Amino acid sequence: MKESLNWAILGTGVIANELAQAFQADERTLYSVANRTYDKAVRFAEKYQIDKVYDSIEDVFTDPAVDVIYISTPHNTHIDYLRKALKNGKHVLCEKSITLNVEELSEAIELAEQHRVVLAEAMTIYHMPLYRNLSRIIESGKLGQLKMIQMNFGSYKEYDMNNRFFNPNLAGGALLDIGVYALSFVRWFMTSTPTQIDSQVKMAPSGVDEQVGILLTNNEGEMATVTLSLHAKQPKRGMIAFDKGYIEIYDYPRGERAVITYTEDGRQETVENGSTRSALQYEVKDMENAILNGETMYLDYTKDVMAIMARLREAWGLKYPEEK
Repeated sequence: MKESLNWAILGTGVIANELAQAFQADERTLYSVANRTYDKAVRFAEKYQIDKVYDSIEDVFTDPAVDVIYISTPHNTHIDYLRKALKNGKHVLCEKSITLNVEELSEAIELAEQHRVVLAEAMTIYHMPLYRNLSRIIESGKLGQLKMIQMNFGSYKEYDMNNRFFNPNLAGGALLDIGVYALSFVRWFMTSTPTQIDSQVKMAPSGVDEQVGILLTNNEGEMATVTLSLHAKQPKRGMIAFDKGYIEIYDYPRGERAVITYTEDGRQETVENGSTRSALQYEVKDMENAILNGETMYLDYTKDVMAIMARLREAWGLKYPEEK
């Protein structure tokens, strides 16, 4: 079995740059880069001292030296690239949202199983040390039973219906862009997946979801509220309430610090683990552990979150061009 894996990056946007920087921080280099625009791939390779650039984006899928492909392109391109990568026996770490819908995700999972490769969503929440430590604290019973989770995530994006945030042709909208983080947080801490789902939505002029309020309840009676906006800044705040205390986390997608307040006496405890700057390094490490040692990448949670998002969009009547 290989001790070192060759990673290729598909795309050259913000996340691709963060991944390359994460490799540099670990004194490693990406093996190759692929992009629809060759010149952008060349510039990216020069910036990060990557030796291999493909003349065609398709060549990354058939390169026998590539072990893992990180897909960092827009949501609506994922399934096409997933099919090609998985059919060629490549492990894939795919940027969120991993697919547009449940059907696409099910297809990708089946392909991964057929070709015996690891498929995972690049969801930082599942890999940050802080959340794993908080889970251990919760499992100890010192906070009692989970009652309520509150999640806020708001971004102020330019009100341009052609940019990727609002453009339906690029699978825009708050849910797939930022809501996937909030729902992944909820799923991480809830005992089981929500079964009751209610919501209110405000659509942008382009027809995608601009502002959303979501109420979730599972079979244990645990509840969660999620508020999302693409045109109103909110703190990235998570609050998890138990009968003996509550946990507050700010900047939660890549959280490194939480504060626990105990109900009985108001005593506070600060919990710090990991580093926000190392978020992608944790993802890469866990992905390689999954490939080499059979460890988990929480694909069941990804499936649960995708199912929730599908039910929400069905209730809103929101379909992307690829789904019509």
